[in-house]
Amino acid sequence: MRNYLRQCWPLFIYAGVFSIFINLLLLTVPLYSMQVFDRVLTSRSAETLLALTLLAVGALLTQLALEIIRGRLLLEAGAKLERLLGPMVLEGTLRQALTPTGASVANLGDVAQLRGFLSSGTITALFDAPWAPLYLGLIALLDPSLGGIAGAGALALMTLAYLNERLTRAPLHAIHRSARVAGSVADAALQNAEVVQALGLLPALRRRWEQASAEVLEGWLRAGCASGAISGFSRCARLLIQVAIMAAAARLVIEQTLTSGVMLASTLLLARALAPMETAIGGWKALVEARTAYHRLDALLNARETVIATALPAPTGILAVTKLAYVVMGVDRPLLQGVTFTLEPGAALGILGSSGSGKSTLARLIAGCWRPHSGEIRLDGADLRQWPRERLGRYVGYLPQDVQLFAGTVADNIARLDAAPAEFIIAAARCAHAHDLILRLPQGYDTRLSAGGGGLSGGQRQRVALARAVFGQPRLVVLDEPDANLDAEGEEALRATLRALRAAGATVVVVSHRPTLLAELDRLLVLKDGQPQLFGPRDAVLQRIQGGAPQVIRGGRP
Repeated sequence: MRNYLRQCWPLFIYAGVFSIFINLLLLTVPLYSMQVFDRVLTSRSAETLLALTLLAVGALLTQLALEIIRGRLLLEAGAKLERLLGPMVLEGTLRQALTPTGASVANLGDVAQLRGFLSSGTITALFDAPWAPLYLGLIALLDPSLGGIAGAGALALMTLAYLNERLTRAPLHAIHRSARVAGSVADAALQNAEVVQALGLLPALRRRWEQASAEVLEGWLRAGCASGAISGFSRCARLLIQVAIMAAAARLVIEQTLTSGVMLASTLLLARALAPMETAIGGWKALVEARTAYHRLDALLNARETVIATALPAPTGILAVTKLAYVVMGVDRPLLQGVTFTLEPGAALGILGSSGSGKSTLARLIAGCWRPHSGEIRLDGADLRQWPRERLGRYVGYLPQDVQLFAGTVADNIARLDAAPAEFIIAAARCAHAHDLILRLPQGYDTRLSAGGGGLSGGQRQRVALARAVFGQPRLVVLDEPDANLDAEGEEALRATLRALRAAGATVVVVSHRPTLLAELDRLLVLKDGQPQLFGPRDAVLQRIQGGAPQVIRGGRP
């Protein structure tokens, strides 16, 4: 975060420079009042009053212009910070979503929180607060006793600000945690609206949401009560301090040791000195939230992956998996352990096993969705981590078990949301044998889909997603349960697609429970409890499965 803020630093410096002149021009009204009371009223000179008024009006208009410029500088700083952080935070949020827990420590809302803070009155109060000693010093120059009262009042407000921090920090953190939980419950309900409706889960979800929301409200009430009390005390303290300094100044005027102009000027200077402190106390919640968002974003950005600058040549499809292991924190046993095999271009591997054996986990690791905890996955000799994802993605096709499409046209989804020639899109659809299916849609390839692929049946979504997987003639294709939602026609089309991919020299990895696809595969890997049990040519593995207990295969080649 420091690196990104450093790029906005010139805007903050300019805002600080303008703050110098703004705060000097804020002396206009106290000085004008003092001169009017001490000079104009005693001399009764209309010319002096006119000159002083013209100077005061000019100074105040200049102050207005500078404040507008400073506000625009801070707005531009917030906008620039969002432009810099937005893509990186989106990337980091996606990376967090790929973890098994799906935990998120920061998101684009935190960027918006910082942007809003940089354009709020709280940040301008922080720019003005360092000038409070100037006003207090001027009051002390007018009269030391008045300066002592003003200093004591400033110290009292600083103490209230410290108490505000101590009393609201914990409730505000609790609010953020509970708000995320409540938001996740609502998001889950929206994503599974059909299941909620069919199974009557709304009351249970409502109870969960109400529990999380109650925690949010409790923390909000605690923080609000503490902050409201402190804000009330600060306003009352400021008014009491103003009364005290005015009473002391009036006493000095009665004793004829101070003029009425100095009394008014000292009161105005005190109000100017205490105003940033009171504003900061009132906006302390925004300050705490911005600081929390800053730390979350800092943690997210520090976890960024190292960018590989050297561009590797296009792979041919040689896939080598060595001693692959994957562990999830809090789970007793590894999801995968000791998986080793090698595939040449044009080979097709089928991954078999019972539910929970680690088949989908292995598919996600090979496709690069997840990172292994130990072992290696190499494509043409290069570890997948040596490939920038945007470059590797051009050579990888992936069809997940839970098919999701993006909002947009069918053509957009097949082209992976990129601008691509129509012939490439149609070629991918033909390879997936989805061309005729797409032509039967209302607008063909230009049919618009809602998020998730709404408007298509499960089988249609799977066929379109298969076309997306084979778009661009990838060299490595990973299909996780590609026949889950297909009818007999769809299964035959899938088998034809597998034959076409192998003929084109692509390396294919298929996770499937159905025996109908086995005829298109030449290698099989059998998993049990995350460990490889059999690996070898299809017929040899099938014979061993049918003939007796599987034998653990530890080598990479049959």
